[in-house]
Amino acid sequence: METKKDTTEAKILEAARNVFVTKGMEGARMQEIADKAGINKALLHYYFRSKERLFEAIFSEIIKFAFPEITRIVRSDEPIVSKIEQIIDAYIGLLIKHPFIPGFIMKELNRDPSGLFKLVVKFGLNPQVIFDHIQLAMDRGEIIRMSPRHLTANIISMCVFPFAARPILSFVMFKDDQNALETFYAERAGVIKQFVINAIVINKQDENN
Repeated sequence: METKKDTTEAKILEAARNVFVTKGMEGARMQEIADKAGINKALLHYYFRSKERLFEAIFSEIIKFAFPEITRIVRSDEPIVSKIEQIIDAYIGLLIKHPFIPGFIMKELNRDPSGLFKLVVKFGLNPQVIFDHIQLAMDRGEIIRMSPRHLTANIISMCVFPFAARPILSFVMFKDDQNALETFYAERAGVIKQFVINAIVINKQDENN
């Protein structure tokens, strides 16, 4: 019985993700989600009483996967370079697994950012912790001095943009060759890590020359 419940809920969440991505929160309809999940609307309401609860369940699922892992990495005792590499791996891994996230978030930020902000606060993401760790690494002379906010924004942008711009990349850069595009995404984490580390790490040998 529990397995059937889990399967039904998974189908609902998958259907809802697809509808929310294409229609946004405002344009999504419970009937359409039920149809895509292959269930009746009454059963959908049994699992999720409202569209808002369903939306929160989807976004919460994403946040619970991403934020605790990133927070764990940031709070660890590992060197800043290792932290940055692990965070990039976590971001790219999340986006490869859930490529709908950038479009989903952008739609909701344009519609009503307050809902997303409330969920972020609910799950305890504190960007200041990240900024403080970056600042400490700068003070120790491990990486070049720059605004921690700019460094964070640069890393996030390099991770997110290729997924947010997937249709453009697919058509312009890969001529709709999906295999080539997927290879590009698989290589993305390594490319970003190399670029960021080369840009920010202070070479002690060069300093002494």
